[in-house]
Amino acid sequence: MERLASQVRWNRIPLMDRWLVNELLGPLLFGIAAFTAVSLSVGVVFELVRRVAESGLPLLAAMQVLLLRLPGFLVLAFPMATLMATLLAYSSLSGNSELTALRSVGVSTSRMVLPALVLSLLMSLLTFLFNDLIVPKANLAATNTLEVALGKALTTETGNNVLYSRFGRIKQLEGESIKQLTHLFYSRKYLQGQMLDVTVIDFSRGGQRQMLTAESGRWNESQGMWEFSNGHIVNLDDASGTTTSAQFDRYLYPLSRNPVDVAKIPTDPGAMTVGQARRAERLYEEAGNAKEARRMRVRIQEKFAFPAICLVFGLIGSSLGVRPYNRTSRSQGFGISVLLIFGYYLMSFIFSSLGISGTLVPLLAAWSPVLIGMAGGLHLLRVASR
Repeated sequence: MERLASQVRWNRIPLMDRWLVNELLGPLLFGIAAFTAVSLSVGVVFELVRRVAESGLPLLAAMQVLLLRLPGFLVLAFPMATLMATLLAYSSLSGNSELTALRSVGVSTSRMVLPALVLSLLMSLLTFLFNDLIVPKANLAATNTLEVALGKALTTETGNNVLYSRFGRIKQLEGESIKQLTHLFYSRKYLQGQMLDVTVIDFSRGGQRQMLTAESGRWNESQGMWEFSNGHIVNLDDASGTTTSAQFDRYLYPLSRNPVDVAKIPTDPGAMTVGQARRAERLYEEAGNAKEARRMRVRIQEKFAFPAICLVFGLIGSSLGVRPYNRTSRSQGFGISVLLIFGYYLMSFIFSSLGISGTLVPLLAAWSPVLIGMAGGLHLLRVASR
């Protein structure tokens, strides 16, 4: 019954749209397979082969890593395959005069490319779901699998050079309070829930400064404070210039657990969901790290802008292919797709860099390539419609 219902829904779609979608699916699947195979070979396979040969990585673990990295390369292949599929399908139909026949019965060029745009929109949605729900978990699992197979610590529980700064309002000697740096937290390494080689500088005490150093520190959940071990505290009185110091074996310190959250932020944006990126942005904002917070804002916008590339490429590919008497072979279509993709990603990289540096606002930095690509695609469509 379910199959029959699906068939009925499919038959309700106009015959021309079903025909065009069927023409698009073949090149689309070929493009996904081709681009995924090429990018996966260059990005993962060669490195895994080297690890197997030189580092003794077990073959089974290498296969697991390869499968876990596959979703990340599928996401990269979706936009490229959409471009090649629309270009090849419509070029083939145009070269065989089938689109000319449609024009002869009054079908406009815009109506011809509509199925391609709908399919591209679905590919954009699929890309976003993969990129936000599957790829981060798969990339993290792949990294963990590789590290465990090589006998190293889990990357989800490690971090190097953890730096966290906290701002708050401090009452001055004159009586007014201003917002300024209150705490600076640094750890050389975060390893499986424990900070190693910790230094904390406290500026929150009016007229005094305190510096704490410890061999290790751990967030004590029951106490809601940091528990430091084997260290000493130095207090400096600004007025008199005198210092006092004390050693300790165990010391509870009142500071939030945000340094742990900062240590766990993935360095690769591809390993983060939109929710994780928003949390990272908030942590960097609270820590006063303006550059990293701005970088996260750009990455968040790119999480939404990147899937829209499928729609842009679908519009460009169909507009190029729908031109009368256009003949583009599969090899030519692959070459044209690679050139267009290279140009688009180069433009995206430039705009992203401008956003991270603060030259452009994050929204404009992430979406400008999409808007420029859409404008170019609409121009090509208008030219093809003449």
